[in-house]
Amino acid sequence: MGPKRYSPILTWVTNIMATRPEMKVTALVELLHLFESAAIPVWLDGGWGVDALLQTQTRAHKDVDIVLPVTDAPKLQELLATMGFAVREGKPPHSFVLANGAGIEVDVHAVIFDGDGNGVYRMQNGKDWVYPAEGFKGGGSVGRMAVRCLSPTTQVLCHAHGYVPVEKDYCDMKLLAERFGVELPPQLRRGL
Repeated sequence: MGPKRYSPILTWVTNIMATRPEMKVTALVELLHLFESAAIPVWLDGGWGVDALLQTQTRAHKDVDIVLPVTDAPKLQELLATMGFAVREGKPPHSFVLANGAGIEVDVHAVIFDGDGNGVYRMQNGKDWVYPAEGFKGGGSVGRMAVRCLSPTTQVLCHAHGYVPVEKDYCDMKLLAERFGVELPPQLRRGL
């Protein structure tokens, strides 16, 4: 047998994975304390929202998805600018992504609360998505910090509409179904 040959593609993928930005628990907790000190209420959504509900980190995250009142979006943007974050995509104040030089992202979903407590979110495509009032009753923890997050049912609702799920989404939804008994729609069932 001759010497081992390494694929240039495998080497490239390995290098990308090694340099991929990751939002560590400590960085997220620091951000959440910062928001709290500025009286900006946020609810975790997406991967960190799932992990908060499960009260353990189940995978690496390059970003955090947050839901907050649209009236607090300018204050959040100013606060994060002091930490090197700038708008990477989208259009404030409703739907935008802030990123720092290391590639860490804060995906902002700013809502207007209606009279029933539902959060109306204006997406980048100009359409409105409504987070049900029940969804804002979720709670969990990140590290040792108690946090607000979207409820398990609302997490499933958000993952079921608006985009094509990828492997990490299927895994997240399976964990929610197993822990909380949440019924998954067919498009989110894989290996259950």
